[in-house]
Amino acid sequence: MKKFAYEARDQSSGKISKATVQADSESAAAHLLIQQGFTPLNIKEQSADGNFLARLSGRITTKDKIVFTRQLATLIGAGLPLAQSLHTVLEQTQNKQLQSIVQDISASVEGGKSLSESFAKHANVFDAVFIALVTAGELSGTLDESLQRVANQQEKDAAISSKIRGALTYPIIVLVVIFGVMGFMLFTVVPQVEKLYLDLKKELPFVTQIMVGVADFLVNFWWLALIILAVGGYFFIQYLKTETGIKFKDTFKLNVPIFGKMFRKLYMARFARTGQTLLSTGVSMLDMLRITSSAINNTILEASINRAAEKVKGGKALSTALQPEDYITTLVPQMIKIGEQSGRIDEMMGKVAQVYEDELDEEIRTISTAIEPVLMVVLAVVAGGMVAAILLPIYSLVGGLNV
Repeated sequence: MKKFAYEARDQSSGKISKATVQADSESAAAHLLIQQGFTPLNIKEQSADGNFLARLSGRITTKDKIVFTRQLATLIGAGLPLAQSLHTVLEQTQNKQLQSIVQDISASVEGGKSLSESFAKHANVFDAVFIALVTAGELSGTLDESLQRVANQQEKDAAISSKIRGALTYPIIVLVVIFGVMGFMLFTVVPQVEKLYLDLKKELPFVTQIMVGVADFLVNFWWLALIILAVGGYFFIQYLKTETGIKFKDTFKLNVPIFGKMFRKLYMARFARTGQTLLSTGVSMLDMLRITSSAINNTILEASINRAAEKVKGGKALSTALQPEDYITTLVPQMIKIGEQSGRIDEMMGKVAQVYEDELDEEIRTISTAIEPVLMVVLAVVAGGMVAAILLPIYSLVGGLNV
């Protein structure tokens, strides 16, 4: 479909509005606007470049989606018709890219499509969990509650991810400082020491010779170092996009020292929270497993959940199907088994998610507290080692001159 920018007059209020609409042709766009109660004044097809610039102008953030979802849920819950609710939310949306998508969803709904079908056209923005919950809400007549659940799910995921990013930010900053100190020493101090030794016709100590060699290489062949880094970085990024590279990255996350356990708990919390949300809205067990396997965002665990789904399809209980999987933590099948016995699997999955979310909070605080002094020691050792490699030869040189 093509995208058209239009200017049209509302036939009921007389107001002139400007927005975009998707249609196969200009005449089809005009016909759609007339069906929606507008009199077209100007319709112009948007170029691909314009769409590209629109995408660059404002990325849709998780916060944008949460605000949009809550606003829509509130309006629907207040009894407003779906089409009117979408128009109202469209007027309140600030993000230009999201505005365009909401406009298209609104046009699709007014054209006879269901809300879930309209969201599904934008799967790059609204994931499978979002669409499944909206579908369940439509079928059960509780669309506003389903949308609130979607927003809650997004908020919890965003909060956990933000905390993990926060825990990783400080170490990265310290590493940048360490490399900055090393660069300053190599490019400013080391050449001066080398010049001093050459003037006095003295031989540099071995450690200082290594530093001088590194500094000389970077000064004379910095372009080669940049090319190596750029080419190596490019091929590494391309490798991570391959099936093998994705598996390597996902396996590394689950096994990396210190942070591996955190990632496992993050994924289990995401699996359990998403599963609880889906089951509580009436989504079937097999559909829940299918959706959560992709929503968990790790191919290794996705394969584990898909294997469990096949066993469930064959008649096994979910707890039994999950138990032999290596990366599924012990608590998950244990709590699900209790849920199976009591008929409250969704409730037990919610408790699993809460346990892991609380443990993640505690571990992030502990790591954040412990990592600062450790990194300070590393910084001091690196900086102190470089200073010693520079100053000790000078002291020995001065001592030799005094003698």
